[in-house]
Amino acid sequence: MNIFINEKPADITLDTEKNLGDVMSGIEQWLSPSGNRIKKICLDDKDISTDALGEAFRVNVADIKKLDVFVSPWRELAAEALEDLYETFILYSKASFDERKNIAAEWEKSSAARFLISDIPDLSRLAGLIFSGEGLSASDFSMLLDERLRELTNPKQEIVNSTAKVELIAGRLEELPLDMQTGKDRKAAETMQLFSGISEKLFRILFIFKSEGFSHETFTIDGLPAKAFVEEFNSTLRELSYAYENRDTVLVGDIAEYELAPRLLKLFSAMKDIGGSG
Repeated sequence: MNIFINEKPADITLDTEKNLGDVMSGIEQWLSPSGNRIKKICLDDKDISTDALGEAFRVNVADIKKLDVFVSPWRELAAEALEDLYETFILYSKASFDERKNIAAEWEKSSAARFLISDIPDLSRLAGLIFSGEGLSASDFSMLLDERLRELTNPKQEIVNSTAKVELIAGRLEELPLDMQTGKDRKAAETMQLFSGISEKLFRILFIFKSEGFSHETFTIDGLPAKAFVEEFNSTLRELSYAYENRDTVLVGDIAEYELAPRLLKLFSAMKDIGGSG
């Protein structure tokens, strides 16, 4: 069997693989570290639809002359999936009540929906709520999709555009214990929500860089490997959430002012350096 990846001969030697499923499993493991994902496969110049994959995977290797595998970067596939979701959402918003059920059903069967389920589950859940008549308002959902598409299409610029917001939230973290002590509960809750949102955003962009080949092994933040820094960041965030829920203003103040606010700024500064270095 001759194997081609994006129409170029692949230097892959088969060993114990008996069927196409075995071969594709090996190719997928080989591609994953590079951030690429399989988009389409063809057997002997015939496209294999998603619905027919189960049957195709059982085909014996000896019965296949040519295997074409088409791959794309994760970021490209994610952007395509979000664009499909955006178009479906616009169609759904303009449709009559009777038409909406069919539009939602078609979306659930799409490759874009399957991609979101496996790779961007938070948006998949929100989309499910939207198509069931619940969840965010139409304008809020549109704004969310716009933001996530900006992160995927131009993550470096999205970091730059977040500068003022990061600095504002870091300042609000330092004010958090005073807000709790003086009864500004609404402002305190908003600060927690804003901090959670910007942290998730930075981690999403960090993952995008990783999917494009940026190494977390050599990237350091405040003298720590990126993985260790993120683990400590998340651990401290859990401590803050616990202290906030228990109204422990002293502990909230210590964690917010002396740990999370500086770490947020250090994470952001390091990510700006990634963007600047290309």
